[in-house]
Amino acid sequence: MSTSVIRTPDAWWVRNADRANRIDTAAVTTGELLADRAAIAAAASGDSVAVDDLHLLSPVTRPCRVVAQMTNFESHVKDSGMDPKTIPLTFFRKSSASISGPFDDIVKPSHVGLLDYEVEIGLVIGRDMPVGTAVTDANLADYVAGLVVTNDVSARDIQLPQTQFYEAKSYPTFTPVGPELVLLDATELSRFGDLRLTLSVSGDERQNSTVEGDMIFRPLAALQSLTRFQDLSAGDLVLTGTPSGTALKAPPKPIEMIGALLPPAVKWKTFFKRQAANPKYLQHGDVVEATVATDDGAIDLGAQRMTVRNA
Repeated sequence: MSTSVIRTPDAWWVRNADRANRIDTAAVTTGELLADRAAIAAAASGDSVAVDDLHLLSPVTRPCRVVAQMTNFESHVKDSGMDPKTIPLTFFRKSSASISGPFDDIVKPSHVGLLDYEVEIGLVIGRDMPVGTAVTDANLADYVAGLVVTNDVSARDIQLPQTQFYEAKSYPTFTPVGPELVLLDATELSRFGDLRLTLSVSGDERQNSTVEGDMIFRPLAALQSLTRFQDLSAGDLVLTGTPSGTALKAPPKPIEMIGALLPPAVKWKTFFKRQAANPKYLQHGDVVEATVATDDGAIDLGAQRMTVRNA
């Protein structure tokens, strides 16, 4: 049975519906907490408090590594004007300083015009994985301690001209995480494909897709690839991609072909002029809500609710 862990400024808790039991642990980081499984198990009994009375932080602490998969849902690949059959398994890094709580504001920097959203499932690493670690279907649950809701907030007008992602996705508050770290056993993790990701902006549903039939590279393939070149530690976070529905869309093919013939400065000026007219980019006051759960509710990572605020 899954265990939902939440975090407040002064404690860790096990959540049971609308109540929470404090975990008796000295752990400060997520990695330290995951090494204290006995304390997590013992927290199921004792006095509880109402979850609504708690100020929830990200259950993934920083600093940590934040690694993300690129264009990992077929629907998103098609939105980006590419062929899913040609997409390799690739990654980028985000600064862990971008991690924020599940109900914190998303702060839009003053120089960013095209602020986008990407609901994603985050894998929380449960034990150290040095380069060369052999990850198999049989031991995957030993390395993936649990799952979290994440949002890969992106400044598209920074990302695209630079042709790299680090700055555009690493501003403070650009990785909301939580509210819960849901610890899963191997049987529960095997239902990864049943998870549904949803995201709405001010009540308008933008993203809604299940992993099954849409995600290209599942966690096993991702971790097998990462451990060829990247050390991972307990408490690190791996984002697994987003489905279609983001504000950014590839331009129609005729426009894309014309754009390819233009000088770069002219091309980007034209592109951003068109994008500025797109009302789906996040604006001050927008409320972004994101969920990840199976349709039967057996696995539920909780719901984020963030308000966009100009810096």
